[in-house]
Amino acid sequence: MKEEKVIYVIGHKNPDTDSICSAISYAELKNLTSNGIRYVPKRAGQINEETEYVLKRLGIEPPGYMPDAGTQVKDMEIHETPFADASLTIKEAWELMMESKAASLPITDSEGHLEGIIGVGDIAKYFMGNADENILSKARTQYKRMAETLDGRLVLGNEHGYFIKGRVIIGTDDPKLLAANMAADDLVVLGNRKDTQLAAIKADASCIVISGGNTADEDVITAAKKKSCVIIESPMDTYTIATLISHSIPVRYLMKCEGIVTFHTHDFTDAIKETMGKYRYRDFPVIDAEGRCLGTISRRNLINVRRKQLILVDHNERTQTVDNIEEAEILEIIDHHRIGSLETMGPVMFRNQPVGCTATIIYQMYNERGVEIPKKIAGLLSAAILSDTLMFRSPTCTKFDQEAVTVLAKIAGIEIEDFANDMFMAGSNLSGKAPEEIFYQDFKKFMAGEIAFGVGQINSMDAKSLANAEEKIRPILQNECGKNGMSMVFFMLTNIVEESTKLLCFGDESERIVEKAFDVKIYKDAAVLKGVVSRKKQLIPTLMGVFNA
Repeated sequence: MKEEKVIYVIGHKNPDTDSICSAISYAELKNLTSNGIRYVPKRAGQINEETEYVLKRLGIEPPGYMPDAGTQVKDMEIHETPFADASLTIKEAWELMMESKAASLPITDSEGHLEGIIGVGDIAKYFMGNADENILSKARTQYKRMAETLDGRLVLGNEHGYFIKGRVIIGTDDPKLLAANMAADDLVVLGNRKDTQLAAIKADASCIVISGGNTADEDVITAAKKKSCVIIESPMDTYTIATLISHSIPVRYLMKCEGIVTFHTHDFTDAIKETMGKYRYRDFPVIDAEGRCLGTISRRNLINVRRKQLILVDHNERTQTVDNIEEAEILEIIDHHRIGSLETMGPVMFRNQPVGCTATIIYQMYNERGVEIPKKIAGLLSAAILSDTLMFRSPTCTKFDQEAVTVLAKIAGIEIEDFANDMFMAGSNLSGKAPEEIFYQDFKKFMAGEIAFGVGQINSMDAKSLANAEEKIRPILQNECGKNGMSMVFFMLTNIVEESTKLLCFGDESERIVEKAFDVKIYKDAAVLKGVVSRKKQLIPTLMGVFNA
């Protein structure tokens, strides 16, 4: 069966409402207009309270978490192996490996859970180094399996019975010599002489194997019944039987059960390379999320590992992307921010427009492609635009954003102002949140030449909530400064109602930069910026101008 191609649509780290809603909405548009490809929305961080409120109100599941875009075991070509359980004979295991061109065969239970593993080398090593006449009894070999291995049939005895005691011996033509050379419970390989067959049964053989296509007559069968002796008939000659009968032992006798090195589908390839080099096994079993064995991988599978394919929404800065983005293949970027530092391996579809929200662009793309916008998607797009434009208060807001919300709100069946107020109130509820949660809720790293700095922001309609948040996050400013090469850290406490921001700053030169950029005075590491509510359009460009100067 042809494997389904999957492309992930993902926003930035510390995602806001636009990042999450745009990822879901664009994935839906792509799924409605593409064949043979499945587009899956993902998130690169924890969803905030505002976004959580939106998703719950609209009855939409949050996207799955993707913290790292690096290649994983599930992106490798996994060698699917046929089902093999521990009752399989060594002969059957060998044949399965030859048919599937596998050097190793995982042994599983009926539900697919790994019980052991056996390799071509394990089988070859055992039979080249052993000539044990007790191997069949040691391995508790089933009589039925012996008959199958010898292309024969079980004439007498319980087919589910096991050979558990005795040796495998080749019978002689002299009945007296045979009786003298064998012990009770031995398995004896014989020809078509009735007297030797009866002699073996009389000497308490547990099983006789009659070679050459010969059959046991009634006297032999009657004697065997009295002694509970199993009879197997095989078309093979005595030499071939003696050579092949040990191939009927169950695979559980030779398989490795302890210390098996396995990998899980979610393991990253960077992490498994060292393990592969350390153990140098030819194949390693792969286990899925349900604990089932999917097959095996080897070192050579690392060469052609499939890179994840991504579509980025609401960002194009290298510092804001999911980790290990360089290991992924970026196919598209849809954004409304400044052109950042992200580089791609080849040309991509890059759509960047000076509007207040990425969702506005996606709304336009639905219209351009003639796709009817589903009710829930209209709700998502409305929420994203209202959030990013602070219900049209932000200077980033354009007529395109307002026009989009007017249409989308009708489709979604929502009242714009009530919906926005409820959404903002949900996002303003900071009670019970740890300082770190508040600080990193919407935090981004930026580069100005060689200077790295971070800017966080929270929006609230309640001045008291902002004051409480300030008290909690001030200590984190100092801790964050110096991390990831950042020499300055700023934090915006934005009052939506008053349309102003209290900007906290920490780090060498941070106060001077803010004073010069906004012509204000710093008091207790903070400045009040009247009319400043947008990080993207008002704060970052102004700071960048000072940095670049």
